[in-house]
This record gives sequence, C-alpha cells and structure tokens, in this order.
Amino acid sequence: MSDAAAKDPLVIRQLEFIGGMAAPGGWRPDASLPEIAFAGRSNVGKSSLINSLLRRKKFARVSNTPGRTREINFFRVNDRFVLVDLPGYGYARISKAQRAEWRPLIEGYLRSSPQLRGIVQLLDVRHDPTNDDLQMLEFLAELEVPTIVVLTKTDKLTGTEIPKRTREVAGRIGVEADQMIPYSVEKDQEAARYDLAEAIVGLLEQPAWRET
Repeated sequence: MSDAAAKDPLVIRQLEFIGGMAAPGGWRPDASLPEIAFAGRSNVGKSSLINSLLRRKKFARVSNTPGRTREINFFRVNDRFVLVDLPGYGYARISKAQRAEWRPLIEGYLRSSPQLRGIVQLLDVRHDPTNDDLQMLEFLAELEVPTIVVLTKTDKLTGTEIPKRTREVAGRIGVEADQMIPYSVEKDQEAARYDLAEAIVGLLEQPAWRET
C-alpha cells in the first residue's frame, strides 16, 4: 500500500450499485449495513462530489438536466456501508406535483431507516441557502440526525472569496464556519476529500443515532 493510500481514511476497494427506491414504502435493500445519505438541491453538484469521494469518474450519474434522478439510489461500498444518493430537490423546472411526490420519498427514508448514521448535506458556496435548503436543514435538526455540511463548487470562487462566503453561509444556517467542508471536484480536492472521508468514517463508527 502506498503512503498516500495508507493515509486515506476511505480507500475504495469495492463498489456496487444495489438498486433504487422509487416510492415511499417501496423496495429498498436490507438495512444490514450502516448508511450515509447525501442530500442537496438538484444543481448543487451532488453526483460529481460522490464520484470524487469514490474516486470514480462516472459511478454516480452526472446529468446535464438537474432533477432527473427521481429515485433514492443505494451503493454498497467495500461491503462496509451503503452510500445513499437522495433525489435532488428544488429544481424550478420540475412540476409541483413531482416535487410533492419526492418530499415524502426523502422524508420517509430519513424517518424509517434504522441503520442511518448521518447525512452529508450539500450547499452551493456561491449562493445563500434557498428556502428548500433551510427546510431540509430544519427537518434534519428536528430528527436530530448527525449532519455534515459540504460547500460545493468552491472552484468557481477565488481563494479570498471562499472563506468569506463560508462565513456568510455559516451565518445563514447558524453553524460555525469551521464546521463546514468547502469542496471542489475540479481542483485541489484532496484535502477536502480527506476531511469529508474522515468525517464519514467517524459517523460510521458511531451507533445509529436512533439508538443513542
């Protein structure tokens, strides 16, 4: 094992797409492994970040049309945990009827998954959190599920703009700036990937929060 691999908190050895959950109460894999779910708006760059985390270019589908993913997708990682890709929310071109269908799908999963260890909540660093983002964060706080906040698309900002925007977003959602992880999938992502992987591994070592 190389020195770089030895220092990697999450070495990816095996990946498998298990399937998708299309409706509340519908099929989902057996909850035998810990689960980490990823949430965010439809155009926040969630698939690209998951691919970066997993060190794969096209494992999670990256679509030119935000809002296309309409199922909860489950991926088994290293036979150790399940990565759960929740449908993106808040895309304006999706009908209100479709958005109304997705909300109970996401909320139903979050309320009823016994092995859920935590959520990785993605926010676009360039913009203030939307009402949809704030509602999602309030729902996660209501459930008291452990949440990692990642700020995506930092490559769109200059080096001096990133800490400023990080502080501003932190103020909007009521957390400390150093509790969030700025992330770019385009450049200088290794340090951010390490921080995110380390945070995820930390969650996996905890019991399901419903048991605490």
